[in-house]
Order: sequence, then structure tokens, then C-alpha cells
Amino acid sequence: MKRILIAALSLSAMAALPSTARAELKIGYVDLQRALEETDEGKRAKAKLKSDFEKKQKDLDARQEELKRMKNDLDKQSSVLKPEALQQKQQELQQKLVQLQETYMRLQKELQEREATETGRIFKKMTAIIAQIAQKEGVTYVLEKNTGILYAPPSEDLTNELIRKYNASAQ
Repeated sequence: MKRILIAALSLSAMAALPSTARAELKIGYVDLQRALEETDEGKRAKAKLKSDFEKKQKDLDARQEELKRMKNDLDKQSSVLKPEALQQKQQELQQKLVQLQETYMRLQKELQEREATETGRIFKKMTAIIAQIAQKEGVTYVLEKNTGILYAPPSEDLTNELIRKYNASAQ
């Protein structure tokens, strides 16, 4: 909401400029999410994160299956175990469940942090390239497509140029 308000205020301020100043004003936009998904480095980062996630998910799934087996075994033994032994085994099972949940939360947080770090690093490089494109094309402002632009002509979309230059700079 705040971004939409800022964009609206910026556009209304531009409309108030004298016509000679507006003639010199050129606005472009980029779709950073699309650029992230379509650059070679973005694809590699996404694939690496996905691979890491799948490995960790496989480990979590195995631990969850182990807990299910333990629960089934406990259910089968519950009629023959003494109440104290049953209670102890139930507590052990509960502790393992809590540990699994904590591990899941920790891994989830780690993956989110790694994703934020990777995307932040790539976006930082993209910002420098966007500045180069804007200077070359005579663009005064470059907006992010997904943060409040309701309409813009496709001719002002700099995303393809950003992807092309980003991939070229990474080689």
C-alpha cells in the first residue's frame, strides 16, 4: 500500500511539472522476479536451493516415518506394558516429536535466510546493471513492475535487456 501511494505521488508530481520538463522525463520498469527466474545465475541459485531443500526434506521424512513406527509399536505394546513404562515411552515419543518440529523450524528458517541472501546478492548486481541501462537509454526513473504499476507500455519494459546484460556480465 505504501509503495502504491509513493508511486501515485511520484506520478502526480510529474504531472505538475512544466511540459518541457515532462518531455525530458522518461520512465522505464523492470520485473525483478522474472529477471531473477530467467537469468542463468538465478536459475542456478534456485536449483541449488531446491536441491538442498529436497535433501533436508528427505531426512525429515525419514525421521517422521521413524516416529510413526515408534508410535505404532507403542500402541501395540500398550496393553502389556506397566503404566510407568508406558508413560515413559510416551514421553520419549513426545520429546522426539518436539525435536523433529524444532529441527523442521530451524531448517525452514535456514533455507529462507539462504534464499534471501542469494536473491539479495543477485538483486544488488541487477541494480547496478539497471543503472547502466537507464543511463544508456536516457531513462529518468526505473520502477519495479510488481510494486504498484497497474499499466505501462511494453516498450518501456527493460526486463529483457536486464536479463541479457546480466547473463553477459556473469560470463
